[in-house]
Amino acid sequence: MNDEAIRTQAETAGIATRWRDVFGTEREVGVDTLRAMLKALELPAGFANVTLPPMLTCWSGEAALLPPGSWQDRQSYRLTLESGGAIDGQLSRTADGGAKTEVLSPENIPPGYHRLETGGRETTLAVAPRRCYSVADAVPENGRDASGGRRGAWGLAAQLYSLRRANGWGVGDFTALEQLAQSAASHGASALAISPVHAMFSADPQRFSPYGPSSRLFLNVLHIDPARVLGDDALAQAMRAFPGSEAAVARLEARPLIDWPAACKLKLTLLRQLFETFSQDALAQQAFDAFRAEGGEALQDHARYEALDAWLRQQQGNANQGDWRRWPVAYRDPRAATVQAFATTHAREVAFHQFLQWQAAKALHAAQAAAKDAGMAIGLVADLAVGADPGGSQAWGLQTAMLNGLTVGAPPDLLAPQGQDWGLGALSPHAMQALGFAPWLAMLRANMRASGGIRIDHVLGLMRLWLVPEGSKSSAGAYLHYPLDDLLRLTALESVRHQAIVIGEDLGTVPPGFSERLAAMGVLGIRALWFQREGNAFLPPESWPADAMATTSTHDLATIAGWWVGRDIDWRERLDLLGDSTGADQHRTRESEKTALWAALQDAGLAEGDQPADAPVEETLAFVGSTPAALVMVPLEDAIGLVEQPNLPGTVDVHPNWQQRLRENARTLLDTPATRRRLKVLDKARATAPQPKGDT
Repeated sequence: MNDEAIRTQAETAGIATRWRDVFGTEREVGVDTLRAMLKALELPAGFANVTLPPMLTCWSGEAALLPPGSWQDRQSYRLTLESGGAIDGQLSRTADGGAKTEVLSPENIPPGYHRLETGGRETTLAVAPRRCYSVADAVPENGRDASGGRRGAWGLAAQLYSLRRANGWGVGDFTALEQLAQSAASHGASALAISPVHAMFSADPQRFSPYGPSSRLFLNVLHIDPARVLGDDALAQAMRAFPGSEAAVARLEARPLIDWPAACKLKLTLLRQLFETFSQDALAQQAFDAFRAEGGEALQDHARYEALDAWLRQQQGNANQGDWRRWPVAYRDPRAATVQAFATTHAREVAFHQFLQWQAAKALHAAQAAAKDAGMAIGLVADLAVGADPGGSQAWGLQTAMLNGLTVGAPPDLLAPQGQDWGLGALSPHAMQALGFAPWLAMLRANMRASGGIRIDHVLGLMRLWLVPEGSKSSAGAYLHYPLDDLLRLTALESVRHQAIVIGEDLGTVPPGFSERLAAMGVLGIRALWFQREGNAFLPPESWPADAMATTSTHDLATIAGWWVGRDIDWRERLDLLGDSTGADQHRTRESEKTALWAALQDAGLAEGDQPADAPVEETLAFVGSTPAALVMVPLEDAIGLVEQPNLPGTVDVHPNWQQRLRENARTLLDTPATRRRLKVLDKARATAPQPKGDT
């Protein structure tokens, strides 16, 4: 196939053969990249000649378009509603040669998953509400001040692993989260966003970045509190079986940084002992069996992966590196007879990993219930990572839906001139459509099930992803387009069903109109203080958008206190991450930026006098809090005035990413005089902030 034919085929498959860089220059994708991406897509001949797909989507009140060639004009159809009723009609031709059902209108087609029968074939018609569940939906009464006026909602964002509590286990857990949620609610918070709690690799605790999980369908079992499994007495008995375990726990809890391998080994040892004790309780076993039945094949696959991964490491001395693609061929297919035989022989081990998921799910639900009971209108906001490890359990169980040989990254930009390769696997847009979007729906439901909201990391990925062929430079990638309309509609439908707000992380460069499109359907974009500028000047609060989530910073950016002293610059200088610039140059620029921020605080009436030596944390919280944003989320690090940020992008093991722990216990963390004062300032700012109109 010649180069031109490859480019034509790539464009038909949704691969962008050209892209614009940060300077607006159009770049052409190399033919080798296109060839590698087409190979990964594994599209059959004639794939574009689609008949009736397994699922169609439409907005409530709008026509549902059927693919050309899948129907005939005036062809009859029957729409069986999810509620049980039925509507009969005829398809009619549209100007573009598609089809629409003439009866689709808000009055008679409610949002939901309905069955469409036409021409002897069936499909699911997903009718989506026009907007996601909103902050206004969640906070109708809770967000009223004494005079009856609507108050602006606010919340905190916490790195779950960083939390401490009395009798902790060296890693933040769901019990500490529950305590923090109750405390935050008492200060007026409506929401508590958390770092991803996706399932990791229990046999390889060195892989602990929450944004590089094994599966986005299941939970990180290291966040289980062993005392909540069977109670304190059972835990004490289990610990007596392992002399020295109490001292080991104390050592782990005293560390300023998490020792992930040690914490994992100790906790799993005790949880395994509790599992054996639990198995003697017939009534509890019934509840566990019900959980396993509900989890179905996906839960079974994850548990089998965990058991297989650990067993193969023992057999091969870690040679497989926790990647199913490097396993012996006989175990690479989750449906293989050898895998079934392994699961039968190691049934107790597989059941143990299912048990861990059960305990984690119960604990996360309990944390959300505690948040709501304490008065939070929204409660927990889950974080959905942009991808999962291509060698992990989700990729193993969903091989037909994954893009083999491609990883997610970002094109070259000012911060990363060579581009970025995040090493994450991605779902195939064509496979998702062929599977009726089941993989996307499963992830949404898994992450909305025990939360009042969801943050979609790199939400631009719903429209396109920069994918890099394995073995290629990060810059030698290309954009692959995704069915944005379908994914947004399904997100809105699941959002309303779960009563979960949706936040889309859209920081950085996005196509014109993309953020506005998200806002129109109720997805809150993110506006971080450090990027809200015109030139060197910070935008005044009233100029911030109302249909977004406002924040001081994120886990990848400097805290207020860290930014003020240039801690992020110091780290980058130490690690030689400044490129052509120097630390001195960066600090001079930062001094100018500090002057600009202080001027903005003064102009807003939130500060006066000379620029202080110490970071103006309170004033900055009041500044962001006084914006008209539908929701203001403040990182816990800013609420308590920390200097260090959780993650330094571009680093792996030279900066303590995802390892830093907070000093105070979650139950009392917010009750120090300084923190109480900051939260009071924030709450007051939200009480007087201009509020968005409509249903944002």
